[in-house]
Amino acid sequence: MSEKSSATRAPSAPAEPARLLAALDDDQRAVAEHLSGPLCVLAGAGTGKTRAITYRIAHGVATGAFAPTNVLAVTFTARAAAEMRTRLRDLGVGGVQARTFHAAALRQLSYFWPQVVGGGLPRIAEHKASLVAEASGRLGLGADRLAIRDLAAEIEWAKVSLVTPDDYVRAAADAGRPGAAGHDLTTVARLLSVYEDAKTERGVIDFEDVLLLTVGVLAEREDIARTVRQQYRHFVVDEYQDVSPLQQRLLALWLGERHDLCVVGDVSQTIYSFTGASPRHLTEFGRTHPGARVVRLVRDYRSTPQVVQLANDVLARAGRARSDAAVTLVAQRPNGPGVAFEAFDDDEDEARGVAARIGDLIRRGVAAREIAILYRTNAQGEAFEQALASAGIGYLVRGGERFFARREVREAIALLRGAARAVDPDDELPQIVRDVLAGSGWEAQPPAARGAVRERWESLDALVKLADDLFAQRGAGLEAFVTELLERAAEQHAPALDGVTLASLHAAKGLEWDAVFLAGVCEGLLPISFAETPEAVDEERRLLYVGVTRAREHLVLSYARSRTPGGRASRKASRFLDGIWPGDGVRGVPERARRRARAQANADALATGEADPEVFAALTAWRADLARATSKPAYTILHDTTLVAIATAKPRTLRQLALLRGVGAAKIEAHGGAVLAIVAGERPREALDGGA
Repeated sequence: MSEKSSATRAPSAPAEPARLLAALDDDQRAVAEHLSGPLCVLAGAGTGKTRAITYRIAHGVATGAFAPTNVLAVTFTARAAAEMRTRLRDLGVGGVQARTFHAAALRQLSYFWPQVVGGGLPRIAEHKASLVAEASGRLGLGADRLAIRDLAAEIEWAKVSLVTPDDYVRAAADAGRPGAAGHDLTTVARLLSVYEDAKTERGVIDFEDVLLLTVGVLAEREDIARTVRQQYRHFVVDEYQDVSPLQQRLLALWLGERHDLCVVGDVSQTIYSFTGASPRHLTEFGRTHPGARVVRLVRDYRSTPQVVQLANDVLARAGRARSDAAVTLVAQRPNGPGVAFEAFDDDEDEARGVAARIGDLIRRGVAAREIAILYRTNAQGEAFEQALASAGIGYLVRGGERFFARREVREAIALLRGAARAVDPDDELPQIVRDVLAGSGWEAQPPAARGAVRERWESLDALVKLADDLFAQRGAGLEAFVTELLERAAEQHAPALDGVTLASLHAAKGLEWDAVFLAGVCEGLLPISFAETPEAVDEERRLLYVGVTRAREHLVLSYARSRTPGGRASRKASRFLDGIWPGDGVRGVPERARRRARAQANADALATGEADPEVFAALTAWRADLARATSKPAYTILHDTTLVAIATAKPRTLRQLALLRGVGAAKIEAHGGAVLAIVAGERPREALDGGA
């Protein structure tokens, strides 16, 4: 059950505990220092949650609180798991299991299956389509490709929700599910049963069965459960808001009666409820694990204040739908360009306009791979593909052909494996990889041609850049590089390619770019037209929030008034942007427009250097902490305009502070000492104790 690290990828020496903690902010440090008992981390977008939990594991290993092989870190994508392992290795920590729920369960199930059942584990069906089609045919339903897809999705929902065919009608009705592919609940329930029969007859299991069978083994065989619990004593679960009932059941069996569990999540990024995910496990963590420590990560290191403000505004308008567990982000980066809003005549016009803006960014030095176009439905992507191609801008569609399935990539790995047996030990990895791939057509400069020739070069160049990164970070040699590639291929953890990314909002979760274009931000697309219940609309709002928070610096929101050229201009900006979209004519906009004008004036003061950005950031962070501690709106403590005035004047005495607009006697008495301490570069520890 234990995992051995490759000798060719030995991690660097573990960092000293003090050095690890010194690299974190106060909230991240609180996560890293909590090494025993339940811990719930409410982490906003861009707040360094992966950093916090990897440093927590590294700190636990460095202090002797954790043995690496006793730690199981679970996340939801192979890419995220690989990223976690990479970070741990860079911190000098090897041997930690960082896997997806399915990968961890499959490893355990494969190990124990001969002991429990005998023989080898049944083959896992790569796709459900043929099985669903067979079940549908047996029932005389008939189904096209789209119907098969919808039925397969409904089967997955039932299984991860622990719903059997006999219970489906009741459970689906309670969940407000209308059936699938035009079939009523009773018909879908029959299909579920026949689907299971078809699997049994073929002697295969599906993706969800890996979790179900592991749950069954651990629940029925106490000896095996005891073995697993002896192996894994400390658990970390990332993206905990996306846990399904089935995954939660497996986690509970891994834990047994123990509570050494750290969960990390953001209720504002719950966008997979339709698949069975539920934030309830995150919001009710304290009830399940009494005495749990709760730490909020609110400092956003990813995005500029302009992007962070929009993200906060989108959530603030959720009203009562917003969870108490949601965090309000506090920007840590310097000011950037303002968020842009654009309305176009039609979809083609929007695609051309976005492509033109992207071309301008690239000419100004923004790398194409640091730019993304995000949209609600995959069908929207075609117009942007055409517009980018016409503009001569390279792009890649996330969710398209897998990187490691490309012929040139497979050939390159084979060449590198062969070269590893005869490499000169004095040669460094970057040069070796360049020499080997030069024989496959790689050159230092990209080809002028586009299409297949350029795509082949970009694939090889991505391998070259990855070799550069691994050599710089770890001093890796060719054998270690080949091992890295093989692991990444198994996990589909592709390196970054040099092209504009096209992706749906769902596919973009967990990623980030310097520039993001959110397209089609209008009624009917965001929220999508079939989001009819309040819960569904709330999830669409969270989807917009996820899209906004993918941007580091440049953010453009756009929509087309008409779908086709010359069509009726019936579309309107998304309701989620009421009071935000400039000149949208929504009731109450004049006052909101005045607030935006004041916010822009504040931003201008910071951008022109009149206000000290570090003082402003420190004041903003202090105010946010105090607002949470006292359950007051932040603006009632000190208004943004007042914070800018303080950061501009930088008063040294209470008398100087009192001269500033927005600072009266009551504010002086309540917060004067804390404000002066911040201006002086000190931390006002007493502020949260005595502030009112």
